[in-house]
Formats: sequence, C-alpha cells, structure tokens
Amino acid sequence: MPLPTDPATVLAVVGQGRILLGELKPKVDSELTRMLAQAKTEVPEAELHYVKLRMTRSLLAQTIQTRMLREAFLLDQVGTQAADKRREAEATMAAKARQMFFETELPGLKKKAGVDSTAELDELLRKEGSSLALRQREFMDQMLGHLYIRGKVNKDPSISLAEIVLYYQEHRSDYEHKARARWEQLTVMFSNHPTREAAMKAVSEMGREALYGGSMQAVAKAKSEEPFASSGGLHDWTNQGSLASTILDQQIFSLPTGKMSEIIEDTDAFHIIRVLEREDAGVSPVGELQDKISKILRQQKVLEAQQSVMVEVRQRVPVWSYYPDDFPGAKPLTQVSARPAMQR
Repeated sequence: MPLPTDPATVLAVVGQGRILLGELKPKVDSELTRMLAQAKTEVPEAELHYVKLRMTRSLLAQTIQTRMLREAFLLDQVGTQAADKRREAEATMAAKARQMFFETELPGLKKKAGVDSTAELDELLRKEGSSLALRQREFMDQMLGHLYIRGKVNKDPSISLAEIVLYYQEHRSDYEHKARARWEQLTVMFSNHPTREAAMKAVSEMGREALYGGSMQAVAKAKSEEPFASSGGLHDWTNQGSLASTILDQQIFSLPTGKMSEIIEDTDAFHIIRVLEREDAGVSPVGELQDKISKILRQQKVLEAQQSVMVEVRQRVPVWSYYPDDFPGAKPLTQVSARPAMQR
C-alpha cells in the first residue's frame, strides 16, 4: 500500500472539512522514533514502511470518527442554513472551545510538562510531534463530539427487574461456583529437617503454641515453612479441587470450620490447618447479583445507543478516504479529488 510523503496530501474529506497528512505525520514520526529507540536494532526498510503505514491508517480512522462527530454537532446547530451561518456557528464554538482549552486543559499540560510558559510548552509538544495549535484543535473536536454524543445518548438508562431476571436466566452458568474455602495453615517441610521425627516435633510445637497462644497467623509468620507463611499462613478463597495436594484438599473441604485440625501428613510435609469459612457449590441467587447485572445491562444499553448514533452520523456526514477500507461507509478519495471544490 502506498504512503504519501507530502504533508499537504489530503488523506480524508469529512463533511466539509479535510484531514491532511501533515496533521498526522508528526505524531506517527514521533511514535516511530520512540519505538526504534527502544528496539535498539536496525529495522529493515520494508518493515519500517509497513509499521508507519499501519500507524498512519489507524490514526486516520480515529481522526475521521472524531471529525465526523464534530461535523454532526455543527449540522445540529445550523441544519440546512447558508454557509455563512455555518461559519458563524463554527467560529462561536471555536471561541468557546479555545477559552475552555486555556482555562481547563492548558494548566494541566504545563504542569505535566514541567514548564511555566506557553511558548516552552509549544516547543516541547513540537518535539513530541504535536503543537499547541494541534492540541487545541483536537480539544475542540473532542469537545464538540462529546457534546453531540451526550445530547444523543442517555448515560443512565433505566433497567427493569424483568430485564435483570432475563439476563440472569440466560447467563445462569456464569454464576455457578464450585465449593470454596479460606483457611489458615502451619507447615513443616520434611526436607528442612534431618528426620521425620524432627519434623513432627517442630509441627507439634507450632500447633501447641497456636492453640494456647490463640493465633495461628502469628505462629505461621514466625515459624511456618510454606509459601504463605509471610502472610500468616492465610489462604484466601480457593475452589475445591484446585490444590496440588489431594490430601489437603480433602481435609479443607471436610473438617469443621473454626477448629484447628490434627496434624495432617502429606507426601512432603506435615500440616495443621483451620478452616475459616467454606461455601458449598451452587448458583449465586439473582438478588445478590442485581446491582452487578444492572451495571452490565446499563453499559450494554449505552454502547448500543452509541453505536446507533454512529450509524446515524455515517448517514449524515459523508466521508472520502485515501484508505476507504479502514472506515465503514467511506468512499475512495479519488471520487472527489478531481472536483474543482476540492482543488482550492
């Protein structure tokens, strides 16, 4: 695929506006320079061309969508009024956006860059493949697009109980859970002691200390020999059948909760455990999941509404692109490149 080099090349026409290669190229070049510096190896020219092409096309698609929303917002403001009315509305919006940019965005950019003056910030942005004017333009486009979406999409749609129950029934398997438990554990590894008798003596002493001292976790931190010792031998919720030790798994899911076990002999260690909590396998009831499901359904409705808005925008705002396959509904730019209006 070809990649133009002239910054004045029109890569897309969105409604009544254009996107030039010069708007995207500095960002692409800056990102590519950063990537090459990290790679620290020479990249073949063909591969370099491919990466630059992919980055340019991706950034172009993002910019087209932002500009489409901007165009749609302006269409809502002026409708089919004359061109001078559109220019007047656009100038008004630009003035408001410029004011908001300097009041809300610029201070944060200066702070992040560690500079005090606007000139210093502009210089740093240019080194990064941007500029103050470009950031201001992007801010305006994003602001108008955000206003358009906000006016079309209800960010807090209502969710009925019937919808929640239906979703729960359709996704019931997602809310099935195995038996699980949390427990405390003291461990003595055979490999850390000269004999099994010595290991038995060590675990017995830890058990007595925990029983009469009342804190297995304190003993575990000081003396236990398993990976969780530093956290007091505390094992958080674990599903039945997921442990490497079959013996421990059986004991954890059969012993009474809240009581210290006898010494459990495993293949490579002695253990003492205390099951803190245990839950049987089953399905979480819909009442416990109501808020979670409601949030999922709300997000789905918002996403569907946004997608519907984008379909509407694509119908209202025509797009011609140098890479039409990258954007739904875009026409090849050659269809309009020969028109007199496009040769100004």
